[in-house]
Amino acid sequence: MWKACSAGHLTASALVVDPEGGRVLLTLHRKLRMWLQMGGHCEPEDATVADAALREATEESGITGLTLLPGGPVRLDRHHTPCAWHLDVQYAALAPAGAVESISDESLELRWVGLDEVAEVADESVVRLARQTARALRSAHQPDPHV
Repeated sequence: MWKACSAGHLTASALVVDPEGGRVLLTLHRKLRMWLQMGGHCEPEDATVADAALREATEESGITGLTLLPGGPVRLDRHHTPCAWHLDVQYAALAPAGAVESISDESLELRWVGLDEVAEVADESVVRLARQTARALRSAHQPDPHV
């Protein structure tokens, strides 16, 4: 669970989405020098992995009022980083209307990117997350046929 486990540990991340504009906010990670979703290590004050993902997304995007897309994680990912294997629980975080981002110490840059443009700047892991997020957004907006 914790960063101290050098063999590997859970991390939590969230792809920040502007649902009205069809865009996602990516961070140019300071250490990895890659365009990624917001995310990081779980902290003792996080009651759940979802809480960790929302905290990380808020801290790294500077956007207050983010909410996680209902339904739990969008996907799970396993990737190696300089510190260990990350077993990443990935969510989608919806930005409120008119949200303004603010760069954190962990980022070199923040950039809004169209969902269809993620592959032009990010690696396959982020592309898979963006595709799954787009599917989850479409499902969330489908009327329930049982109502």
